[in-house]
Amino acid sequence: MSDVDPDQGAASIAVEAAALVDRFGIVTNRDLITEIITTAGELGQDRTDRLDLKITASAIDEMRDAFLVFAPYKDRPKVTIFGSARTAAVDPVYVQTHDVAAALAEAGWMVVTGAGPGIMLAAMEGAGPAQSIGVSIRLPFESRANDVIHDDPKHVSMKYFFTRKLMLVKESKGFVAVPGGFGTLDETLELLTLQQTGKAEPMPIVLLDAPGGTFWTAFADFVRDQVASRGLVAADDLERLLITDSSEAAVAEILGFWRNYHSLRWVGKRLVLRLQADPTPDEVADLNARFGDRLLEGEITARGPLAAEVSSKDHLDLARLVMVWNPFRVGDLHQLIRAINALSSAPAG
Repeated sequence: MSDVDPDQGAASIAVEAAALVDRFGIVTNRDLITEIITTAGELGQDRTDRLDLKITASAIDEMRDAFLVFAPYKDRPKVTIFGSARTAAVDPVYVQTHDVAAALAEAGWMVVTGAGPGIMLAAMEGAGPAQSIGVSIRLPFESRANDVIHDDPKHVSMKYFFTRKLMLVKESKGFVAVPGGFGTLDETLELLTLQQTGKAEPMPIVLLDAPGGTFWTAFADFVRDQVASRGLVAADDLERLLITDSSEAAVAEILGFWRNYHSLRWVGKRLVLRLQADPTPDEVADLNARFGDRLLEGEITARGPLAAEVSSKDHLDLARLVMVWNPFRVGDLHQLIRAINALSSAPAG
């Protein structure tokens, strides 16, 4: 074992990492780049197992590839569509998926999928190649991406499911899940977990079925009867999402979520909701009457940007509602956002 003191070794690595960043001529986000290099050095100092290092190196490498694919489209709204690779083109839910993707692409959205066959192909056929981004997983029985996105620069192939799921989620402003197997259920449950725990900002989630289908209603029954009934989730956790067999309703849910609501930011204990339009005093009073019990103190107020937002130039042109929201009522934020989108002052849908 080395006689080098771990703390001294870490400090030395940090100094060398900063010097390396200087040599590379990196200016933007140099603190984070230095941290990444320092962590890599510390992994070596820790004598980390080779397999663990291979996982780390591969994950960073493929995340970089994915970041490069998404970077040119950072300002384009995106919807991720989850579904089975086994769904046939004659399945009614295939048609539903195609229609939703086509409508959202027509509205200016890009469609992100896992780039495989079945539902993923239906979504990309609906959106078209120019509006599609594919994040595929390398599997023994799926040798290539579907024909829409194969050899397209908007496609990235990944080794690990966890890095793939990160990229399928982090860039999108809406999600549609259609009936599928373990993979679709895994992705859907991860979405619900991120929303329930507040690890992800509120987003519209649609569980879309074929006309008259019962896949997602049966799923909801299971959650209510077997999970919520035992107190393992809140009884209203499913209110964050829309279960529907209508492609039109699915599209309306995704687009309508962003009618007035723009984004949120926590500044200390205060929650700032950014809006497209200024609410009237009467509308703010009504929001207080309906949601005041979700606050830890004070009232919901309409005001300009907070000092922290001004210093970071964070969407200074938008209207704002500021409040001390109870962080344990994170699920209720969806209800507040829906109320904000329904205000008469909101832009026309």
